[in-house]
Amino acid sequence: MSKLCIIGNSVAASRQAEERPLAGWGQFLGDFLTPHFEVRNYARDAMTARAYYTDRFVSLLNLLSPGDVVAIDFGGVEQRIDNPIRYHGYREFKEFLYLYLAAIRQEGSIPLLMTPVARCVFEPDGSVAETRDGYPQLIREVAAETGTPLVDLNQLTTGMLQELGPQRARQFYRWVDAGEHPNHPDGLIDASHFNESGAREVARLVAIGLDNAVGLPFGMVDRAAVSVPSAYPPVASEFTVEAPEYALHSEARVGSAPVFSGPRSGQVVSGLQKFSGTADPGTSYILFFERGTYIGGTHVGAGGKWIWRRVFKWAAGEQLIHAVGLTEHGVSPAAGVDFTVVDTVEPPVVLGPREEKLSGPRPRFSGTAMRGASQVAIMENGRMIASAPVQKDGTWKVAHAHDWKPGTHILEFVTVFSALHSAPTQHRLRVHGIPEGNWIRESTMSREPCADKCEHLPFAGRW
Repeated sequence: MSKLCIIGNSVAASRQAEERPLAGWGQFLGDFLTPHFEVRNYARDAMTARAYYTDRFVSLLNLLSPGDVVAIDFGGVEQRIDNPIRYHGYREFKEFLYLYLAAIRQEGSIPLLMTPVARCVFEPDGSVAETRDGYPQLIREVAAETGTPLVDLNQLTTGMLQELGPQRARQFYRWVDAGEHPNHPDGLIDASHFNESGAREVARLVAIGLDNAVGLPFGMVDRAAVSVPSAYPPVASEFTVEAPEYALHSEARVGSAPVFSGPRSGQVVSGLQKFSGTADPGTSYILFFERGTYIGGTHVGAGGKWIWRRVFKWAAGEQLIHAVGLTEHGVSPAAGVDFTVVDTVEPPVVLGPREEKLSGPRPRFSGTAMRGASQVAIMENGRMIASAPVQKDGTWKVAHAHDWKPGTHILEFVTVFSALHSAPTQHRLRVHGIPEGNWIRESTMSREPCADKCEHLPFAGRW
């Protein structure tokens, strides 16, 4: 019997019963394979290409036998430019994929590249939104360059979502209203991870991809099993409320209006903003309206809390929505919240060190960023070397923990806003110091530095 090993992040990881409704597609893949292949799922939460390579990969290599298949499912976490530990620049991500392919082939096994699944997000026109920031294309490029089998799971799940449509798609995800599931009494909105029904359908899509991929062993997939599609879910309850507009226009009102905890009135947000708040005891449901039109609703938990988000992205610009609570005695007064949606992020301004001036070996970078930005990421050769939090007044500053070598260095600075980021601001840094090759440096080069492993960004290949 051969092995099909899965390495990747939380979307593929197997789950226990107590984690429901969360499920990973890897736990169901064996149901669609023939008895000749055993699935071993090594995917883990928040695992990145860099972290797996340095922490766990050697153990997997020692388990491999000729003819085994290793499914490499990265690219869903590495785009997190708001998280320096997880973020991989484009070049860095591809370089790690090349390393995986070479090492697996050296053991006589077969590498398989996979693109990350699509998220449950739709554009205003009803098409599935692209939220992976170009990483699926990087994987496709590596597969083409190296002749590696590919399962384009991003394309397959995008097709699945398009067929489901916005009114049913969230029923395949770990997306529950308050009071709907005992493990999440206050509700949970997760557009990235699947529930059991969704994970099983994605596993079936993976098996179809395996059957169609060029370069994999014959007889992996149970074609009879994959020919039976999963049952598609019903339309979500928020779209089945009868005559919801009466709640907005009714003259009879009871109790108090719902309260918005977030976003704050006037807040600048992204197009994927979540809404949360509280309602009077006895309120069972919250209905939401935009310009008098019903756009969705959510159940209220036993503690009076609610959480809601559209499956559609909000259009950029000024927005205003109203919420009305539904009770057995009637409807509540309406509450409104206004907010501003941005879909583009302004690059940061770098004020120091000034480009035309020389700096010492430990420069402090500083500048300003747009309203609402969370941080500024600093890049060198496409790799993140530091990040700076943006203060309430829009200023930021940071100094790298290592001395800079003398010379001229080209850096890029990127504004991070929610899940969005700006185009880079390029900045030329001139550093004064003792040049490389000078006797003062070379005369002490017979000894290694005092520490090999370093926790500062970026990772330099030592562990």
